[in-house]
Amino acid sequence: MFGRLFGRGAERPEGDPHILPVPRRQKNGMYTLRALGDTWVLALIEAADAGDWAAVKTALAPFDLGRDHRVLGELAELGGVQDWIVRAVEEDKEHRATALLISGARHIAWGWEARTAERAVNVTQEQWRVFHERLETAEEHLLEAAELRPDWVTPWRQLLTSGRGMSLGAGINEARRDAALRRDPLDPETHLEWLSQLQPRWGGEPGQALAFAQGAFARAPHGHRLGCLIAMAYIEEWVESDRGDYLVTEEIQAQLREAADHSILHPAYVWRPGWQQDFNMFAMALSLSGERHTVRRVFQTLDGAYTEWPWGYFSEPEKQFARRHRRA
Repeated sequence: MFGRLFGRGAERPEGDPHILPVPRRQKNGMYTLRALGDTWVLALIEAADAGDWAAVKTALAPFDLGRDHRVLGELAELGGVQDWIVRAVEEDKEHRATALLISGARHIAWGWEARTAERAVNVTQEQWRVFHERLETAEEHLLEAAELRPDWVTPWRQLLTSGRGMSLGAGINEARRDAALRRDPLDPETHLEWLSQLQPRWGGEPGQALAFAQGAFARAPHGHRLGCLIAMAYIEEWVESDRGDYLVTEEIQAQLREAADHSILHPAYVWRPGWQQDFNMFAMALSLSGERHTVRRVFQTLDGAYTEWPWGYFSEPEKQFARRHRRA
């Protein structure tokens, strides 16, 4: 099933029949990943974009939305879902939990669209009102989805984000984190969201997030995506430092190499739709650290596939990706 070898432990599943063809590349050889690079995910997005709930349910068949954060994320970021999903919640009793989950995730993303990425002092009262109104709907729908499907981890991961946005406090958010991790102790997305909440800009202490990432990584088996937590922890450290060369140390380079070898470059790594985002996290972190060897293998495996996150921390993310890809 796997294609050619891109350096030790860096194979790509080129034989997967559900891989989307690479779109026309830009002049610099890069392209933006669409629908997690998967034809099944694309079919789901097209059904949701058309507002066809019956087609959405059919397209969801290959996925476990209660555990697949990335597929849920594709629906959450799709504009217009909020226009029809609430009707599905009200009318489809059999699939109410699924509709509630999608609605809750979409209302969080929709709420942040109203708030914008501006600093809190620059957000207007009207923006705050709409933000909180949408997050309140998200909370209601996600809590009911979690009650209907107590085995699902995705509602609890989403509730961490809404809880942060509504400033519900450490006690509530810690309880939600624990609820998610009881269902999947190694869930990468729950760990990544908690990593964000530990940042000083969200009330955490300096160094707290990095220590959390290192502790989680130490428990991760070979090939597990939790290694990405180290890459994101250092990206967040770089953001908080407001200093371009903050990560350029031999110690950080060595830690990032170890994390990449233990996770995305390990033969046990599982290639799922959206794997390119894992590689983009490491590509950004390794390039920020000035690392010269592993970063080449990571960019080579990506072969120009760009994901908006986490490069959005730059003012010109696509140019940064292209420049660092070229240097590698």
